[in-house]
Amino acid sequence: MMRSLWTAATGMVAQQLNIDVISHNLANVNTTGFKKSRAEFEDLIYQNMRIAGTVTGADAGQTIPTGIQVGLGVRPTTVHKIFSQGDYQNTSNPLDLAIEGDGFFRVLVNGEELYTRAGAFKLNQDGTIVTANGYVLQPEFAVPTETKNLIVTENGRITALDANGDELASADIPLYSFINPAGMEARGRNLFNTTEASGDAVEGIPGENNFGTIAQGFLEMSNVEVVDEMVNMIVGQRAYEMNSKAIQTSDSMLQIAVQLKRS
Repeated sequence: MMRSLWTAATGMVAQQLNIDVISHNLANVNTTGFKKSRAEFEDLIYQNMRIAGTVTGADAGQTIPTGIQVGLGVRPTTVHKIFSQGDYQNTSNPLDLAIEGDGFFRVLVNGEELYTRAGAFKLNQDGTIVTANGYVLQPEFAVPTETKNLIVTENGRITALDANGDELASADIPLYSFINPAGMEARGRNLFNTTEASGDAVEGIPGENNFGTIAQGFLEMSNVEVVDEMVNMIVGQRAYEMNSKAIQTSDSMLQIAVQLKRS
């Protein structure tokens, strides 16, 4: 059987994954704090039919300058998360917080500490700051019922003020960074978890030691560039189509070989 059939099949499988990743990016173009992904590939092993550098039998000391290697296709290696900065949207909502630069918020999810870039926070029935799914921002901060104004500074200091401008409660909102954020595990719901690849979370004060600052009344939007994704989709679609053509061509060649001897 012709090896090109199987080689082209690996190309079709790889491009299907590529389109899957692009589709996920486009589906989350308006998701707060979403970070786009990129599928990456590598070539498979090669079949060595003539090894370069082999000494020829014709004359001692003479070697073959170039060999014959036939590749056997492609396979995915990783789906890489790209943590570039997304655009900002001005909401004027005091509980909307955007990170300008590096860092993550920490939230508590069923007793587990997870991380997010989505700063669209709310208040629950106790006045505690939570995400849209009710996950509590860490460290926990409860806004008093008498609060008339909530101030969050660039360095993460949150202060609740009453109608007279007097302070009712205050706390610090730290940020957390990772040596390799691309190695984090995406959990969905705008949440990430640490892994061996990402390294442990490093806590810091916003605006210090390369940590980003916090912008109150803004949201960080998705970093997906629609035009780039559409171009990538066209390229992936054409690559898929070309691999299918290679299979059809191999099939036609096999058909010609079968028809060489007619009954």
